[in-house]
Amino acid sequence: MSIANLATEIFMNKIGASGNSSDIASALTNLLGGSTGDGNGDVDIMGLISKFQSEGLGGAVSSWLGDGDNDGISTDQVSNMLGESNISEFASRIGIDPGTALNGLKDTIPDMIDQSSSGGSLLDSVGGLGGVLNIAKKFF
Repeated sequence: MSIANLATEIFMNKIGASGNSSDIASALTNLLGGSTGDGNGDVDIMGLISKFQSEGLGGAVSSWLGDGDNDGISTDQVSNMLGESNISEFASRIGIDPGTALNGLKDTIPDMIDQSSSGGSLLDSVGGLGGVLNIAKKFF
């Protein structure tokens, strides 16, 4: 399963949505820094992790990558990271209000990164454990 599809599934569950998942996948890919905004790309998860790290949320990101409980993030942190106008555009594209979008995203992002790092798929995409260690160095 692609990261965009995983994020879409998590997001739809968080907000209780049903309907056209391809529209949500495309909008999420665009919002979260996907390789393309047309739904054919995938979420640039390493870019997203780097963005959170550069904003001082490296500890939270580390919890999402590791085993155990995930640290949460607030809607304000999501809004600051992704931009209010981008979130409003995202919400408009999928037909929900920005508050609902923010609440869904604050839960989706940690879960998406956590589940992507399970079973090695994220590790493989960053060059194995050595790649994760290089990323982790940037957190501290």
